[in-house]
Amino acid sequence: MNRFKGQTAIVTGGISGLGLGIVRRLIAEGAFVAVIELCTDMMPDIRKEIETSGMIFSGDVSDEVRMEVCIAEVMKSRGRIDVLVNCAGVTGQTNLKSHEVRTADFDYVMAVNVRGAFLTTKFVLPVMLSCGYGRILHVASIAGKEGNAGMLAYSVSKAAVVGMTKTQGKDYAGSGVTINALAPAVIETPMVAALPPEQRTYMTEKIPMKRCGTVSEFASMASFIVSPETSFTTGFTFDLSGGRAVY
Repeated sequence: MNRFKGQTAIVTGGISGLGLGIVRRLIAEGAFVAVIELCTDMMPDIRKEIETSGMIFSGDVSDEVRMEVCIAEVMKSRGRIDVLVNCAGVTGQTNLKSHEVRTADFDYVMAVNVRGAFLTTKFVLPVMLSCGYGRILHVASIAGKEGNAGMLAYSVSKAAVVGMTKTQGKDYAGSGVTINALAPAVIETPMVAALPPEQRTYMTEKIPMKRCGTVSEFASMASFIVSPETSFTTGFTFDLSGGRAVY
């Protein structure tokens, strides 16, 4: 399939895990992909793979000035932005009761997961609106729907992403720009592998399918959501949780 032939996509957090999965899928289907990533240190083969059909920007998604510059550079180079996938995210400290969470850690998680998604969307929307077409996907989490014990900051941040998606979907309904979210449960990524074993077990045992999702499954669903095919759904949070959430 070449659903994204001629399109330009931006993916934040796109050099590993879920981000790299959707980057690869978009490139495979014809898109030119601009990756925005805080840490651009990567294996030479990954850099070459992305830069063959895209570009890489170093930037903190919570930095308003830097995000405006990055998106302006994409526009200068490509003249259009068709897709935005906000995949950059952090878990922060985990396996803690709420009163044990450090305020600085809470602020950090909110800055990356919520402020970051808000800022990239803020600067991409005028471009999409001027063209009358766009697809924006916020990567949320099942934690944003149900809450995960021991993950206060992360759960709160992803609930905020779900709320942002609902509002933005309504704000721009009818404009040709759709804004949706995707709420995965546990997906096999480096970020999940770094969690304490008890935290990972807690999350996995809640999944009726009794397994983690795969990056390939995530990329398949994400690419559908940001494709031209998904034209009558906006403000919605899709489920990717092996049956844990069914609403």
